[in-house]
Amino acid sequence: MSLFQIDAGREWRGGQRQSFFLARELKKAGYPFTFVVQPDSPLHRKAAEEGLPILPLRMKSEMDLIAVFRLSRAMRDRGCLLAHFHDARGAGIGGWAANRAKVPIRVISRRVDFPLKRNPFSRSKYTKNVDVIIAISEGVKDVLIKGGISPLVIEVIPSGIDFSPFDEVKSRDFLRKEFRFEREDFLVGIVAALEDHKGHTYLIEAARTIKLRAPKVKIIVVGKGSLEMELDQQARELRVDDLVFFLGFREDIPRILASLDLFVLSSHLEGLGSSIMDAMASKLPVVATEVGGIPEVVAHNETGLLVPPRNSGALADAILRLHYDRSLAARLGKRGYEVVHEKFSAEAMARRVIAVYENIALKKGITLRP
Repeated sequence: MSLFQIDAGREWRGGQRQSFFLARELKKAGYPFTFVVQPDSPLHRKAAEEGLPILPLRMKSEMDLIAVFRLSRAMRDRGCLLAHFHDARGAGIGGWAANRAKVPIRVISRRVDFPLKRNPFSRSKYTKNVDVIIAISEGVKDVLIKGGISPLVIEVIPSGIDFSPFDEVKSRDFLRKEFRFEREDFLVGIVAALEDHKGHTYLIEAARTIKLRAPKVKIIVVGKGSLEMELDQQARELRVDDLVFFLGFREDIPRILASLDLFVLSSHLEGLGSSIMDAMASKLPVVATEVGGIPEVVAHNETGLLVPPRNSGALADAILRLHYDRSLAARLGKRGYEVVHEKFSAEAMARRVIAVYENIALKKGITLRP
């Protein structure tokens, strides 16, 4: 028998990291499972390095019938008792496959606070033969309920992080050495995919105000995405390309965060914001937008500062406030470090997900572990 974990993500983002953490904890707890991933993806490579039981499966789209047939056959062959779909594409393909293989327990993770699409196929993923939907925040849960999903099938389980990579970083001068920043430069960083909902355009607009009032502030942008060229052009047109640095996709996030003085997340849509947790684990103060699940992580004036979304002026003011008030910045960073360790560990997240599995299995008279 096997518990199937299905993640069709091709990149290494917050969702892939959470499915990886869960799979790792399932292995530690002795659950038999199969981790279905995109071949040659970062998730595939990291899972292989960890020695997790992988099934590489090319999943081209939610309508990929070849993937459906191959997955359903694997589910039957391996005695799949539970299928957990970690993203929309995985839910589309996995739902069809689970129907064909008659999988008795089905779980979906919802990590974004986008409204549910109105087309029948998209909605059926969350309403047909689904035992539970795991929302990563109350904000995501609210969006699901507004979209017509019964609150009775929704469990809120926040994302978690692995603290060890952040604890292992010793130097906080990595970026200053790499880019030859001056000692008095104040480094502000964002780690997020370069997509519209992350709101980079408002941060770059804020850079124009920041440049006039505090030219020693530098903005470090980590991530890649469809808006890469557009954002680079915006920075040049606003003449802030001398203080906005695009680093692209990086694997060394803990070292980068350790080099920063402040973390910012400018999203206008955000399920929870696991990159904020990383920043808090690095003892950084945070400036973030008051959207989605972010207020469930960032307490205003306690672990960071919250500003309205799509408001470059408010974003600039908050960044400058912490630039000039270093004692406040230090206090926020210290408290954030304490809170993230209290509430948002990867182990706690996995334990709660496994408890959901076992609760459903108990109701159905199914044993999930030998």
